Amino acid sequence: MTTPEAALRLLGDLEQVVLGQRAVLRQLMITLLARGHALVEGVPGTAKTLAVRALARGLGLDFGRVQFTPDLMPTDLVGVNILGDSGFTYRPGPVFADLLLADEINRAPPKTQAALLEAMEERQVTVDGKTRALPASFTVFATQNPVEYEGTYPLPEAQVDRFLMKIVVDYPPEEAEQAILDRHESGFRADDELTYPMGDPMTREELLERRAAVDRVHMDERVRRYVTDIVRATRSDAAFVLGASPRAGVALFQAARAEAYLCGRDFVTPDDVKSLSFPVLRHRVVLTAEAEVEGRSSDDELTSLLETLEAPR
Repeated sequence: MTTPEAALRLLGDLEQVVLGQRAVLRQLMITLLARGHALVEGVPGTAKTLAVRALARGLGLDFGRVQFTPDLMPTDLVGVNILGDSGFTYRPGPVFADLLLADEINRAPPKTQAALLEAMEERQVTVDGKTRALPASFTVFATQNPVEYEGTYPLPEAQVDRFLMKIVVDYPPEEAEQAILDRHESGFRADDELTYPMGDPMTREELLERRAAVDRVHMDERVRRYVTDIVRATRSDAAFVLGASPRAGVALFQAARAEAYLCGRDFVTPDDVKSLSFPVLRHRVVLTAEAEVEGRSSDDELTSLLETLEAPR
């Protein structure tokens, strides 16, 4: 089995750039290794963009960033055919990148969100009836602000379900926040990658090798049953109007394998599944009005649900 040392080394580099967000960075890495996409939610200024930019720098991949706005058109994202002297010439859009940061994705209109949906699900785009493939390493990290809703378009359930994880970014602890200021005093600048304390980047080939290694991680039949039990339990839980789909089970299966790989194991444990149930399922379930009025979150209800299910030994 290909060892995870290179991935762990990159993770360590990221922790030197983005301080106080270890769990967030690990979930970003799991998303990448599991061939998924991530929705990153947090208030402005919590290093969401910096984390993705540093990840792209540590992988040596092409990085694209799109600021989603209400007037953003699908062609601004996927590209457009331009008429010239010799006929139409296709001009690719920023979606043709290895890592795409879709900043404030919920500010774009539904038509533009639908264009991104095809890219996320099929890793291809269709322009004027012609389909063009995206890079094999294509990954979307989309951000959104959890507190500002004016001028936004809520993501449809079909698109939310395409995200392997919803990663919640909270404020860093006090000591990390103080270290951020110390770092800037020493010359660090978030907009200058040359100031990032990172080693040599992982190549595209090395990333694909590690993704293949994740695919070889074994999940015992009892643990697979545990995944199914968790997903199906969300559909009968009285706290949820909408439970998770079968796609959620596949996502939890693949994310748990990536977590096991990072831990240096070639097999998945129930704890891998349990810990990743929150980022994988929190955006795929819808709370009842009563639960929302009581101030309970999806994570609260998922915690209660997991306590009712017996994990395999």
